[in-house]
Amino acid sequence: MSGSAGAAWLGAGEPAAVEVVNAGGACRILLTCDHASNRLPARLGDLGLSDSDRVRHIAWDGGIAEVARLLASRLDAPLILSGYSRLVIDCNRPLAASDSIPRISETTPIPGNHSVSAAEAAARAATFFWPYHDALDVLLRARIRRVGVPLYVALHSFTPVYKGLARPWHVGVTYRYDRRLAALLLAALRREAALCVGENQPYPVELKSDYSVPVHGERRGLPCALIEVRQDLLAEPAGVVAWAERLAVAVRAVADHPSLAVRAVPAPDVFEPRYEEES
Repeated sequence: MSGSAGAAWLGAGEPAAVEVVNAGGACRILLTCDHASNRLPARLGDLGLSDSDRVRHIAWDGGIAEVARLLASRLDAPLILSGYSRLVIDCNRPLAASDSIPRISETTPIPGNHSVSAAEAAARAATFFWPYHDALDVLLRARIRRVGVPLYVALHSFTPVYKGLARPWHVGVTYRYDRRLAALLLAALRREAALCVGENQPYPVELKSDYSVPVHGERRGLPCALIEVRQDLLAEPAGVVAWAERLAVAVRAVADHPSLAVRAVPAPDVFEPRYEEES
């Protein structure tokens, strides 16, 4: 059942909406995990979903949080993870997007989201969306002061079959406005001949469906890209470790490339008033 907008959204014993790991890491790369958790706040119950639905890809990007933690450790990089399910509110969707609070995900109705008022949507944003992005903004500003031009890599995972269509890629590197970092990562990953590496697959970064990379990366002219790993490859601990190692190798290979030493012209079509005052 959907909660009303009036009372506090998280109880005293519930985890925070955002987790920051290794904030002072020496690496110039900053990692994020927008869909790290399938946790639902007690206030929303089960959103009308079964236990099996709540562990499916509709609720989170399975396996990628574990990869992100290992990668952050191997690179000595800062990492920010969302604390709650994308079904509560999606941290990688503009708030105006129709699926910011999804009423249906893939083909699965989300009963607890069918009658969310504007006041409740604002309360969910204030509790889960903005704390995540505010933490990311603060950390990126600190990285800019420390290293000049940090690199921003958003980590996601994707389901191997979507609406009946099989996806052949083992990993995808996606981007929109600035291809510099993506091009180098694609080349590094494609050195492993057995990998099927997708460029802007399984989908590209787009303003209508992505918030994190455009707002925090493209808006600043920072080298930025989104990496997607296929979820079935992360189903076992060995796969998680293997992908963390593979991505660490790829990222290390490109981190000091001269083309990434300067900012690009900021994307002219990205504007977020909340973060316009730079430091």
